[in-house]
Amino acid sequence: MIITLTANPSLDHTVELPGVVERGEVLRALASREQPGGKGVNVSRAIAAAELATIAVLPGESTDPMIESLRAQGIDVLAVPTGQPVRRNITLTEPDGTTTKINEPGPLLTEDDAARLVDATARAAASAEWLVIAGSLPPGLPADFYARIVRAARALTDGDRPLVAVDSSGEPLAALLDTFAATGERVDLIKPNGAELAELTGTASGDEIEADPALAASVAATLIGTTDRPGPVAAVLVTLGSRGAVLVEGDTAWSARAPKIVARSTVGAGDSSLAGYLIARTAGLAPAARLAQAVAHGAAAAALPGSDVPALTGTDAAAIDVVQLPQRIPSAP
Repeated sequence: MIITLTANPSLDHTVELPGVVERGEVLRALASREQPGGKGVNVSRAIAAAELATIAVLPGESTDPMIESLRAQGIDVLAVPTGQPVRRNITLTEPDGTTTKINEPGPLLTEDDAARLVDATARAAASAEWLVIAGSLPPGLPADFYARIVRAARALTDGDRPLVAVDSSGEPLAALLDTFAATGERVDLIKPNGAELAELTGTASGDEIEADPALAASVAATLIGTTDRPGPVAAVLVTLGSRGAVLVEGDTAWSARAPKIVARSTVGAGDSSLAGYLIARTAGLAPAARLAQAVAHGAAAAALPGSDVPALTGTDAAAIDVVQLPQRIPSAP
């Protein structure tokens, strides 16, 4: 069982354009669609498409159109009522895959909402193999909310479960890792992209990281630390867009190139990459094979319209070339 928490879910309206976005002009769409969205929601959708068990935990009323749409797709949902509608996001996609997003901030959640969301997530995750915490925080939730979630979930078990994967950015991710670095706690996996890794570590730029897998691995290694001085993260999956991805686990790193595709929309591609990694990890595959499945899933998602997610049969991990990088340096240049 893989539980996902999306604290700030959305109903995503995606519009496909015949050309580039022209400010101030009237644009005619080729097509449009609505899908339930949010990082954790997309992970659950991709996990379910691989016919694995998942539950999406999120704040919202059971009658909300977003939650009804998610259930109509066969996704198990644990909705925590807030008395407020789920936000709506707008995505514009151009023929070359360029994606422009307009995201609403989300409803203002109270401390009572937060407490019920923590309790619901912890209880659902207590018997799960993985808890995936993904996306931004809505207004009203403190920056350390994700640390609170992890501790509540692990308090109901022996402290080693569930395994925790985090796909967030900015202050919420930094607060979680800073908190755990100070206490010696760890999360099992984080999945930043190049820009998010740069922001988190304050070292190289996002462009430099995306252009250099060895640099990406070196920067990621600073979060893992060493045997003598472990960091707050056990593994880092860095997605590099069209350049593929890098996986660092322990003192070893691997790099994989993305296959050439015709990109239709990059919305949710990173979420599908995380799902691919978890699918492979659940199957007991080795790290290199996990990375291959992550890249295959991300590429397959980018070739689909809107925020559609691929079925496992729609991915080709065997076609992904994975190489082990030279011994990593436990400090960024």
